[in-house]
Amino acid sequence: LVFAEEDKYGLYSNLLFKYFLAEGVVCGHELFVASAKEHPDSILKVLPTPLLDDTYRSKSEETTGFKSEDFQDSMKIAWRYQNLPKIEASPTTSTKFGHYYDVSKTMSPELFQSVKWHSFYLPEESSLPIEMKTCNMNSAYARLLQSIQRIIYQEGFDGSNPQKKQKNILRIGIQSLGSLLWGDDICSSDTPEDIHSLTKFLYVLRGLLRKSLSACIITVPAHLIQNKAIMERVTNLSDMVVGLESFIGSERETNPLYKDYHGLVHVRQIPRLNSLICDVSDTKDLAFRLKRKLFTIE
Repeated sequence: LVFAEEDKYGLYSNLLFKYFLAEGVVCGHELFVASAKEHPDSILKVLPTPLLDDTYRSKSEETTGFKSEDFQDSMKIAWRYQNLPKIEASPTTSTKFGHYYDVSKTMSPELFQSVKWHSFYLPEESSLPIEMKTCNMNSAYARLLQSIQRIIYQEGFDGSNPQKKQKNILRIGIQSLGSLLWGDDICSSDTPEDIHSLTKFLYVLRGLLRKSLSACIITVPAHLIQNKAIMERVTNLSDMVVGLESFIGSERETNPLYKDYHGLVHVRQIPRLNSLICDVSDTKDLAFRLKRKLFTIE
């Protein structure tokens, strides 16, 4: 369970959300997208296009590598350096994990149609009856859990119904959970009516993820949540927690130290398997920038 704290205007967290889903398409995973804000179909139509290894590497080699003829011509370099291996600035395929994406273009419909996907758009689902026992949970969250549970069981991700093809993974993306659009008032009040709704939802969701072949990303407008105790509980219920802090409208936007970047990435928690304590990242100073095509974290 990956928990992403949205930046103030939700620009960059939305991009991270789309990256997670786009990686699912490229890997052939099944997708489930839930939102109360924009229709999941429109989110999926604008996923970034993958930069295939060959195109990305040839471009990076053009910028970083030298041609061997030039190398032999320039006898200025001391002879003892001549036989040293050339350093590669770009990651090679053997060590690279995941794919690069071009945010200036959208994914081709042919690539997207190769995967199966499901959507949950709250305004369309609010009339459906709730069948599961909700334990005083917000009705929107209960409907979402019911929908996720149904797909996990029907599609065989829990192992009860053997998958016909090669084993697949369900990638779940939930956008802006905890916002008022989900009928939750934790963002608008210090003492919310149903203070445990979000934590109950995450507790049940985590149980579903643990006993199925699935991974989930949730974005939450954490900067709006007044009650910090809720944020602590939510962090404890997630496996990985990252926060995005955009420089838009803050004094850091004009700070010369950050002139090359658009915001900071705070790694609050990273998973440590088979352990009761969660791991805390050693690297605290991560920043992100959005170039014309690439979103990078450094």
